[in-house]
Amino acid sequence: MSIISDSLKRIKPSPTIAVTQKARELRAAGKDVIGLGAGEPDFDTPDNIKDAAIQAIKDGDTKYTAVDGTPALKKAIVKKFKRENNLDFTTEQITVGTGGKQVLYNAFMATLNKGDEVIIPAPFWVSYPDMVLLAGGKPNVVKCEEKDGFKLTANKLKKVISKKTKWLILNSPSNPTGAGYTKDEIEDLAKVLIKNKKVHILSDDIYEHIRYDNFNFFTIAQISKLKDRTLTMNGVSKSYAMTGWRIGYAAGPKDIIKAIGKIQSQSTSNPSSVSQAAAVEALNGSQDFIQERSNAFKERRDFVVKSLNNIKGINCLTPNGAFYVFPSCKGLLNKKTKLKTDSDFVKKLLEKENVAVVQGSAFGLEGYFRISYATSMENLKKAMDRIKSFCESLS
Repeated sequence: MSIISDSLKRIKPSPTIAVTQKARELRAAGKDVIGLGAGEPDFDTPDNIKDAAIQAIKDGDTKYTAVDGTPALKKAIVKKFKRENNLDFTTEQITVGTGGKQVLYNAFMATLNKGDEVIIPAPFWVSYPDMVLLAGGKPNVVKCEEKDGFKLTANKLKKVISKKTKWLILNSPSNPTGAGYTKDEIEDLAKVLIKNKKVHILSDDIYEHIRYDNFNFFTIAQISKLKDRTLTMNGVSKSYAMTGWRIGYAAGPKDIIKAIGKIQSQSTSNPSSVSQAAAVEALNGSQDFIQERSNAFKERRDFVVKSLNNIKGINCLTPNGAFYVFPSCKGLLNKKTKLKTDSDFVKKLLEKENVAVVQGSAFGLEGYFRISYATSMENLKKAMDRIKSFCESLS
């Protein structure tokens, strides 16, 4: 008899982490691998944020804190939501976790019962379905087509809501596609959700500040009739280049926030005290660098999209935000190339050209692959040359 639990058998390791680890191993073996799998900004954490952490250490701010966040950080988060989203919350409606990932995991563990369904638009961030499965729920994956910009439409949402639906996940701008929902698109979804009063919404806004071409960010909690049914998750990892600091947060109904805190009290307890002090400075300090870095990401996005669309057999939409593109490789999956799936494409690309990307099927949509352009332009130029060389060798 296996000692491993049945719940763990229902899930798989993160494909994006697996690709990143494979790239590390190949580099360690002497291969010139370009890793385009990790969703991590290549910029450093700004100095004012690092200085705040150093000061916290010097001040002895190295003890346990309140389980779900310090009062100072919760106040900073309340200010952030008011300043940037015109949303009013109290500190009792805020929770802080060890990264946005923990906040999402805690939310599902705290709210899902066996058989509860969670609507997950695909392409999706790889961890959503597995978190739902671990919590005993059932992922209801809805495939969103390229012609719709990889976004969930109101008509599709109407069709998939059932009596068992407890949550809808919205991620805008999206990982893996970079697609952003416009205010009109969110309002269309909201009309459906207002009629279905038992459905809660989990809004993953982690890429809120990384957006392009004057795309106006709008989050669904800004629709007053849905605010009391929405958990809005965000964090400092992406916008502030603080992935290793592990601070995520959410705002929402008090009963859900309290339940999340209860889960956290019996798992990790509080996030790092030093990281929380740094996050206070991140949210309260100068925000000027965010636009500067978004401009740099936009330059990379434009280069990557143009390069990919100049490769025969590849087609790539231009994303609104985040730092990913999600090109189609369907034109290269045929008998002539001997590639049957996007997994075949990704595997051969790594073997032949030492470029690591992630297959679209890992995100719930076959025939695509994800590239993270959160790396140097030098690396991107090399990678695009190698991808072009690989695709041309197939013809």
